[in-house]
Amino acid sequence: MNWKKLAASLALPLAVGAVAALLSSPMAGFAAMNPPPLTPPPWVFPVVWTTLYLLMGYCAYRIQTASADPAQIRQALNSYLLQLGINFLWPLVFFRLQWYLGALVLLAALWYCVFLTLRRFSAIDETAGNLLLPYILWVTFALYLNFGVYLLN
Repeated sequence: MNWKKLAASLALPLAVGAVAALLSSPMAGFAAMNPPPLTPPPWVFPVVWTTLYLLMGYCAYRIQTASADPAQIRQALNSYLLQLGINFLWPLVFFRLQWYLGALVLLAALWYCVFLTLRRFSAIDETAGNLLLPYILWVTFALYLNFGVYLLN
């Protein structure tokens, strides 16, 4: 186990999430909108996202340290970084700009990039791919929520 690499892998998505949250003030925006049915209480979101960011980081660590073709690893990590970038942008578009349709399109792109990352991670390390399943399920649920907010607000 390379503890420095693991720490860096865990810190990156946590930092992305923290900075996005600081820049977008999600809980203030959340309280002002009309939510769709099945919307969880506000405390659920930071708990789920923190868990997902930790899973992402651990998966990325497994891919970085895997015994696989370096080109395949690079391609998997590139898709991981792309989805992390889109993940960073979404709360800014949704909460800060309150552009719900644009956020929905961005979230659909995020879903595709997470799917691509999951497939590429699975090809290298099945466990890493499987650990991204909660993430794609949450993004699917987020698509429903975002669409509901777009329709109701």
